[in-house]
Amino acid sequence: MSTQPSVNGAPPEVTAPAEPPLLSLRGLDKNFGPVQALVGVNLDVPAGKVTALLGDNGAGKSVLIKTISGIHPPDSGEIFWEGRPVHIRAPKDSTALGINTVYQDLALCDNLVIVQNMFLGRERRQLGLLSEDDMEKAAASTLSSLSVTTVRSIRQPVASLSGGQRQSVAVARAVMWNSKLVIMDEPTAALGVAQTKMVVELIERLASRGLAVIVISHNLNDVFEVADRIAVLYLGRMVASGPASEFNRQIVVDLMTTGASSRSVQVATSAGAGGSEG
Repeated sequence: MSTQPSVNGAPPEVTAPAEPPLLSLRGLDKNFGPVQALVGVNLDVPAGKVTALLGDNGAGKSVLIKTISGIHPPDSGEIFWEGRPVHIRAPKDSTALGINTVYQDLALCDNLVIVQNMFLGRERRQLGLLSEDDMEKAAASTLSSLSVTTVRSIRQPVASLSGGQRQSVAVARAVMWNSKLVIMDEPTAALGVAQTKMVVELIERLASRGLAVIVISHNLNDVFEVADRIAVLYLGRMVASGPASEFNRQIVVDLMTTGASSRSVQVATSAGAGGSEG
């Protein structure tokens, strides 16, 4: 806690130290043989904010989220969680911290119902028997807390769900387990307009509950609608990151395709090219 000098004899102003980001990456490197997938990556992910992770195919987005998730441990660099250095060497390490990833394929079992998918591998038991009522109540409560109201029943087969509903179930499963950071890989890919709106609203609700959210997306319309912060990877390097208000669509496209941009967000762009607000 720091103290500001007094002015005109008034008591000195005491200011609280800045809250550290939930997740900080510093100098992260990851190599696969001679291929440098990540090079000196720095990234801050604050709680209660949506961070869009952008980049062209092959930029290193998937490697980065798999490094955060413990699938590909970094070769060098540091990871800080709530200001403390941590080592994430396996998926169980990231899960223990409160990091959960919803991959593009969602990893849902079509032949199981919603509640079975949400507790798959973590079933609750009592006296050796499945606690069906307990799991149903917990699943229903989680879906309700996320305002997921379009599913008829938690006993509904996943195979019968729409793309937006499936994404909602996958996210609900992730947040059930004391999540603090939810990573979503292309959450609106191949969804229609109504289903995309459902997922965007779900992402906003996660952030409003104080969770940190990382979203990978190629849809810049969705990005500028939901993101508080934007980070852009180019050939494994973090070439830009900051508040979404510092970017517009043309700047993001420049960064994704060349790794740099000479444009300023204040420069007027053609109608429809996009505003600067995230």
